[in-house]
Amino acid sequence: MARIDRKIYLTDEELNELMGSCPHCRIATIGPGSEINLTPMTFGWANGRVYIFGRGQKIANLRRNPTATVLVDVGDAWPTLQGVMMRGTARVLEDQAAEAQERHLETAQVNLGDKHALGKPYQATASGRSRRWIVFEPGNVVSWDNSKLERLDR
Repeated sequence: MARIDRKIYLTDEELNELMGSCPHCRIATIGPGSEINLTPMTFGWANGRVYIFGRGQKIANLRRNPTATVLVDVGDAWPTLQGVMMRGTARVLEDQAAEAQERHLETAQVNLGDKHALGKPYQATASGRSRRWIVFEPGNVVSWDNSKLERLDR
């Protein structure tokens, strides 16, 4: 696989700005029979982790296999594309007790509320068989800012 030139990687500050302001991501999980399930979601960002409140197949997939990839990207044209792809593991917070133990969940809920101009933290909690918070912890992180390519070409 081709490598991205580190010169166009996002700085830590740029990465935190992107993750803290972009309202959506895509999360890929491994489904039954090793099928990939790719789902657009909204998310909160806190302490270097992605927090997603979801339900359904992605929850079932992560209970079976915690491996996941999260992609966040912005920009409408090639020269303005910025993004980050993170491969790592995800945990499903199975109940309110697990949510209460998650130190950075409240910060992520505030971030999610801010991204969607709710005027308050995003409030959701475990319910039913599959409505749960997902905590994604990145392992391998690759980022890019295509606007930096112009500087490299000079």
